[in-house]
Amino acid sequence: MRRFVGTLPLLGLMVGISTTVFSEDAAPSSGDESNAPLYSVQNGNQVDDDTLQGWRTWRALACERCHGAAQEGMVGPSLVESLKTLTKEEFHEIMMNGRIEKGMPPFNTSQMMQKNWEGLYAYLKGRSDGKIEPGRLTAIGK
Repeated sequence: MRRFVGTLPLLGLMVGISTTVFSEDAAPSSGDESNAPLYSVQNGNQVDDDTLQGWRTWRALACERCHGAAQEGMVGPSLVESLKTLTKEEFHEIMMNGRIEKGMPPFNTSQMMQKNWEGLYAYLKGRSDGKIEPGRLTAIGK
């Protein structure tokens, strides 16, 4: 029993260290009440499953045609810059209703967008934060 009690402070220290290491790989939250990170990224191109689905949505809906393959803008604005100030709620509004006057179509009829818009926001926020590199992504641990 004494041996076990003596290891408790060390165990607490190890948990604190592992939490710190994980939070370095995780992005800041989206500003909502939860403390869960918006996305997790390792090595610049390995991300959590939701963020990976967001990237796949980006690819499937061919968003790069207007916003560029690296999200730095073409006909449409740079999302790397826009996501520095765009809130999650504003992003959702734009994705669902578009900005027709600026050439952005609505995606409210896309089941893929309805299902994965939060993952797409996480992916683009990670790109904007400089944590997720441009190019192909894979799941963490794969």
